[in-house]
Amino acid sequence: MIVCIKRDSIYKVLAVVAMLAVFIAGVVSVGYNTVMTTSSGRHLPIYSVDTGEAKSVALTFDAAWGADKTSKIMEILEAKGVTATFFLVGFWVDKYPDEVVNIHKAGYEIGNHSHNHLKMSTLTVDAIHDEIDYVNDGVEKLTGITPKVFRAPFGDYNNQLIDTISSKNMSTIQWNIDTLDWKGIRPNEILNRVKSRLEHGSVILFHNNSDYVVEALPSVIDYLLAEGYSFSTVSGMIHADNYMIDNNGRQHKK
Repeated sequence: MIVCIKRDSIYKVLAVVAMLAVFIAGVVSVGYNTVMTTSSGRHLPIYSVDTGEAKSVALTFDAAWGADKTSKIMEILEAKGVTATFFLVGFWVDKYPDEVVNIHKAGYEIGNHSHNHLKMSTLTVDAIHDEIDYVNDGVEKLTGITPKVFRAPFGDYNNQLIDTISSKNMSTIQWNIDTLDWKGIRPNEILNRVKSRLEHGSVILFHNNSDYVVEALPSVIDYLLAEGYSFSTVSGMIHADNYMIDNNGRQHKK
């Protein structure tokens, strides 16, 4: 019996096989992490986490300039009974060592946000190491802990940066919800941005000294609590090993 297969069907099968090959080739191991390489060859950081049915989010605060509102932010977090991660720049650590200690003593996670808040994709590997080590060493001296998560200034990254961070047993973290608080938008606008982009395992970006962070934060937390979300540090929410990251930067447990 002769079986005839249409040429279009063959092409479709070959296309599927090719797509699978690209996907399999795209998942590469770097250090102890598994990162996703897109079809263009670009590695991705973690933008959000597939937490399954668990409704969990991570509040994050980048601290680079100013500390006037940091204590109030922590007061709000404590009053609401939720946790968060603070990504600190090295010169902020140098200028506000007491704040670093207070963040740690209050039980919040400290992440690394580089020493000089530069575009990390423009740096050499040695310079990247210097930027990260400066913050890690400074935080360790003040608190006794070494940051395990890193966020690139401006969200600027490349393969070299992600590979270098991974070689230090650290994870590169982005966000899937930018509150745009750094633009000075009003509290109701910040809340609406969170509502419109929220999903299980969201990483929410705030800044510790933005214009309306203190005014917006309680309403954001109240909304999330009302929707049944729990709060985690970034390290507490991401998968430390045996994972992959899809093309949208969403981390999945394997």
